[in-house]
Amino acid sequence: MSKLFLVGDIGGTNTNLALARQDESGIELVEKAQFSTKNEKSLLDPIKRFLGSRRVRESYDRIDFCCISGAGPVQPDNSIQLTNAPWGIKASELSDFLRVPVRLINDFTALSYAVTTLDYKDRSAVTQLPHPDGSIYEPREGIMLVIGAGTGLGVGFVDRRGDSVMAFPSEGGHSELPCFDDLSDSFGAWLRKRYDYAPGAELAISGQGIANIFEFICSEDFNVNLVGDDYEIPQKALIEGLSETARNILNLPRSEWPAYISKNARSDSFCSLTMELFVRLYALKAANLVSIFLPAGGVWLAGGISSKNEDWLIEKARFMRWFEKNYAPHIRNVLCRTPVLIVKNYDISLMGAAIAALQFATHV
Repeated sequence: MSKLFLVGDIGGTNTNLALARQDESGIELVEKAQFSTKNEKSLLDPIKRFLGSRRVRESYDRIDFCCISGAGPVQPDNSIQLTNAPWGIKASELSDFLRVPVRLINDFTALSYAVTTLDYKDRSAVTQLPHPDGSIYEPREGIMLVIGAGTGLGVGFVDRRGDSVMAFPSEGGHSELPCFDDLSDSFGAWLRKRYDYAPGAELAISGQGIANIFEFICSEDFNVNLVGDDYEIPQKALIEGLSETARNILNLPRSEWPAYISKNARSDSFCSLTMELFVRLYALKAANLVSIFLPAGGVWLAGGISSKNEDWLIEKARFMRWFEKNYAPHIRNVLCRTPVLIVKNYDISLMGAAIAALQFATHV
């Protein structure tokens, strides 16, 4: 007997909705739609438009359960105040409208459920980052760590053993920023002055983080003498003042900066240094979390930034060289054997919400 779920993935940038059908062959997303989170005032309006669309309207009355993942912690009253958006989600409001049970989960709880369905050998869905020595390790049963730099920084983890899967919520994206050299220390101090408190990782390892790094590098607080030779960026280009590319980016709406910084990372020194520092901080944060969770199932890099900048992360082993760095030899040995994989499937959060919906609906 098949079941029909309304599922959603609500982030700071996009609101994604879908109908998911579950039967003996598994779970399939049968209809999908995307809305701009910033252009909405609540989740109820896009849900009404989605269910009112021609292809979805006839399925409305057959929905059995609703599961929505959101970028923020789930509160005891089954609500979420979105971390990077001005509105929140209330399960009671959605349940009153839909007339079915509604469950809210953190967005990275959904991702954690979803990565358990991925085949790490499927190159259309996953890219595994080789270690600097070229070695590749197979993910095993146990903890899988999910980290995703997107609009914000999300962290989740899931324990997979045989057919048993248990995902756990986390707000690890707001844990400490792993500053590691004079340049990153200076950037950390710049953030600390701005926020009047020690900065969290999300302020550097995310789309807004890329914008923060770039703004710092383009500011008077940036000291070019702190850029070590290992960055392999000509200091002359930085000393001569802002490039035309950097000035043009600064004149754009801030939300557009990350895409243009990434696009010009190979041709402009300011963009290149921004992306270099971003990747190093990303890799070191992932390594820090590995030391906490010891994920035998690997580190899974979700979020749009990793997949859109896959070549940049792999080139010169940018990510993995810094991922393996640690002061403790036994932790370095762990890092050198931990699989790291980029998730390329943009539907994965919706699939995770559908998997969660099936689990929750079974126990209603």
